Amino acid sequence: MARVEFKNVVKEYVDPKRGTFTAVTGSDFVINDKEFVVFVGPSGCGKSTSLRMMAGLEQQSSGDIIIGDRVVNTLHPKDRDIAMVFQDYALYPHMTVKENLSFGLKNLKRPKAEIESKVKEAAAILGLQDMLDRKPRELSGGQRQRVALGRAIVRDPQVFLFDEPLSNLDAKLRIQVRVELAELHKRLGATIVYVTHDQVEAMTLGERIVVMNKGAIQQIASPTELYNKPNNMFVAGFIGSPAMNFIDSRIEGGRVVLEGAAFELTSAMAAALKDYEGREIVLGIRPEHIYGDDFVLNVPKDHVLTSQVQVLENLGAENLVYFRVGGRMVTARVNPETEARVGQMKTFVFDRSKFSFFDPKTELRIAY
Repeated sequence: MARVEFKNVVKEYVDPKRGTFTAVTGSDFVINDKEFVVFVGPSGCGKSTSLRMMAGLEQQSSGDIIIGDRVVNTLHPKDRDIAMVFQDYALYPHMTVKENLSFGLKNLKRPKAEIESKVKEAAAILGLQDMLDRKPRELSGGQRQRVALGRAIVRDPQVFLFDEPLSNLDAKLRIQVRVELAELHKRLGATIVYVTHDQVEAMTLGERIVVMNKGAIQQIASPTELYNKPNNMFVAGFIGSPAMNFIDSRIEGGRVVLEGAAFELTSAMAAALKDYEGREIVLGIRPEHIYGDDFVLNVPKDHVLTSQVQVLENLGAENLVYFRVGGRMVTARVNPETEARVGQMKTFVFDRSKFSFFDPKTELRIAY
């Protein structure tokens, strides 16, 4: 296996009518040997373009791409020693599972004994032993995806590249195959680069996550760090479901003041926010850090806010309660036994220790 490195990689497209469009803007990162890294972001953010440049399916406009100890800028895809799994399984419908698995190795003129050995090994890893004589039409979506994975595994590449491989599966199968992919990484000890628009996939699979938006990398971090210490409002809003709440506020006299409440700042918060005294600021808090007051005893008055319940979603294991603070709709993830009704005035408890603060102009997080 091998590390992957981007050094100031830029990808531009030129349209005669619209001019130059920059899809990836100066990417710099290192993916370590045997690491599972996920690229995530909204449609058009540059994540798939980055993956295709690694694979050699797109040529970067400038910068260097390094796989292992080789600069691969001008190398053909087949010479980069990578294996790619696409959203579309791209299986040959007239071939059996065994023939699909072995096809690439036969094209590489590998010895018959080696092909048999690698196909047998991949089938065992993916639980395909009893399906080797079946055609793709006889398989479920999850089984077809495993065959596509197997076709990559038999190559024994330096790097595996996955481009939204679970998008065509239903919700239950996506969860199943996610677990299988995590187990596969442990077994192979492989370097895996995975692209998805689904932040749940990113959080559950990635050892580190690369968050992209508008062609630029917003943050590279572990799932825990991304969730607890997002670099900016985009990352904070994209990672987490429901998203982090953003509430327009002001810093006044050691407190963060918003419509209907004023919360005392801790000493660390006050020190970090001293330059914002008397100024507007954005308070960020995740839905699970807002509680129903009927489940929290002896709450100080400067920890609560009362507002009318606008919407109530009962999800079984939890309730999502929506209420307004100023012009913003705020979400609280509360215990399902919390008494709340649409139209009711409800008191909510804010966990002050979980506050994040963002500059309203730059949208950057203010660290404390």
